[in-house]
Amino acid sequence: MEELIAKRYAQALSSVSKDLPGILEVLNVLSEVISSSEIKSTLTSPIISSESKTAMILSALSDDDTTLVNFIKILGENRRLDLIPAITKVLNSDQQRVSNEYEGVLKSASSLDEATLANLEETLKKYTGSTIKLRQEKSDLDGVRVSVDDLGIEVNFSKQRVKEQLIDFIKKSL
Repeated sequence: MEELIAKRYAQALSSVSKDLPGILEVLNVLSEVISSSEIKSTLTSPIISSESKTAMILSALSDDDTTLVNFIKILGENRRLDLIPAITKVLNSDQQRVSNEYEGVLKSASSLDEATLANLEETLKKYTGSTIKLRQEKSDLDGVRVSVDDLGIEVNFSKQRVKEQLIDFIKKSL
């Protein structure tokens, strides 16, 4: 339900905004701040008035962008300030779709060098037709896992799985 509401607000903001990438940059930072437990509990608290919550968010913003200020005021009036991270997520995925550039995660026990990472990104570009920027994360996997959530791609290369398949192949050959 939250995602549906966020999509409507995101669509409204993108339809009236002249500088969506600039607004999105501010919203990304704001979403990161709102995701902290103290701010989140403040925004969902029934004790604090919606005017105070709106003023708190607006104090972190500059008054230069009236579109964003008005958007935050509307969210505050409708008691939807806690939806800012969800709205930002929707806007980010829309922006990625328009630019055909996506972010993915590469998980492995050891980090890969830049040349290997660039080669993997180029292979994914040939496969998907989209530019994919991979971010590395350390993991206890005995292999490599690449996932691009926005495209629904997940590829696993596990040493254990290759070993099991090789044993199965040898058994079938005998």
